[in-house]
Amino acid sequence: MGLTKSEIFTEEQNKIALIAKVIGHPARVAILEHLIKLEECVCGDLVNDIGLAQSTISQHLKELKKIGLIKGTTEGTSVCYCIDEKNWAEVNNLLGKFLNKKSNGSCC
Repeated sequence: MGLTKSEIFTEEQNKIALIAKVIGHPARVAILEHLIKLEECVCGDLVNDIGLAQSTISQHLKELKKIGLIKGTTEGTSVCYCIDEKNWAEVNNLLGKFLNKKSNGSCC
């Protein structure tokens, strides 16, 4: 992470930050929601369903795949994408623990 001095933060803090960065784009959220809704692999339909150019969709898929939220399999000349259920559950657990932390109630 360069200038952020990621080594001074815990592995969990770095992982949460990376996930937040990747899902911080509405197109990626839309892609994830679409794949979750379908509950099956999608081969090439995302351009019509999401409404972005193929190159843009491909770049977003690459980022989602890089952190393991989705996986892709090659079928003929196309790549089919779906949610990586194992990694999705781990991210859900990690973010759930983080977002459910309670403040001690003392505030300014």
